Amino acid sequence: MPKNLSKSPAGKGPRTPARVPARVAAKRLKGTTKSAVKAPVKAVADLPQDRIVRALETIAAHLAAQGKPMVVPESFERADAYVWHPDGRLAAVPRVSRVELFLLKGVDRMRDILMENTERFANGLPANNALLWGARGMGKSSLVKAAHASINAERKPADKLKLIEIHREDIESLPALMECLRASSFRFIVFCDDLSFDGNDASYKSLKAVLEGGIEGRPENVILYATSNRRHLLAREMIENERSTAINPGEAVEEKVSLSDRFGLWLGFHRCSQDEYLAMVRGYCSHFGIKVDDEALEREALEWSTTRGSRSGRVAWQFVQELAGRLGVKLTVN
Repeated sequence: MPKNLSKSPAGKGPRTPARVPARVAAKRLKGTTKSAVKAPVKAVADLPQDRIVRALETIAAHLAAQGKPMVVPESFERADAYVWHPDGRLAAVPRVSRVELFLLKGVDRMRDILMENTERFANGLPANNALLWGARGMGKSSLVKAAHASINAERKPADKLKLIEIHREDIESLPALMECLRASSFRFIVFCDDLSFDGNDASYKSLKAVLEGGIEGRPENVILYATSNRRHLLAREMIENERSTAINPGEAVEEKVSLSDRFGLWLGFHRCSQDEYLAMVRGYCSHFGIKVDDEALEREALEWSTTRGSRSGRVAWQFVQELAGRLGVKLTVN
């Protein structure tokens, strides 16, 4: 008699397959589940960690790309300045934090060059991407914002330049921003403040492709302005590490340094002299109506810079804020 058939009472019909007890079936199912789960877990564990990280990053990028809001050209009529968010949003900035162009002292040459380049771009003529690099607090970002406002001062709404700020940590989303701006009839300055790269950060490659070298390239209605304390945007130790570890040190360093070469316009900002620093202080006091004896103003301004350990436009502005607060004078910045 076959083992898989159970006995049936006489005259009650054919033999039927034997039923497996529920306890045995559950035990078999439990064993099967464990073996089925162990195999893929072991396979994932055998993968190199960098492959797993890359796969997770790819999945995250695809998930983030789903459901992004579309940026339509008509939305650029709302304001003259925006902040880009990597989820596809452009947040309008109704009032830009800036100072007047004539208040920026000690940067006359850089001011004139940047203004000429910006005006050419606004008029539809060829212009260069600009890298403003050098000493901190010397008005690099202030000059970009002031130049934008000065160019727009006498332009009709349809001809105004739009200023779009992209944060350093969002630089990998720059190609997506370019795609949003390409079809617009407006012209844009894409501005990244304090741009630099450290360690194993490879996001600079996205910037290189947008500046020059990509198939699509930079849209004709977009120009990039960036500020940095570093001339080549990369930390010195990062470059030295490439020299010491690469098979071909020269090629490795060239690949990283070539990023700054893709900015056609370099504007260097250096530490100001004592006379330039005092001129900045006097310019602010005159503009905001702060009345102080010149000898006392000079003495206090120099003492302030000594306690800060530096002289710069930022230090001059901080001193003027302190002085205005003590004298009860309100500072109204346009």
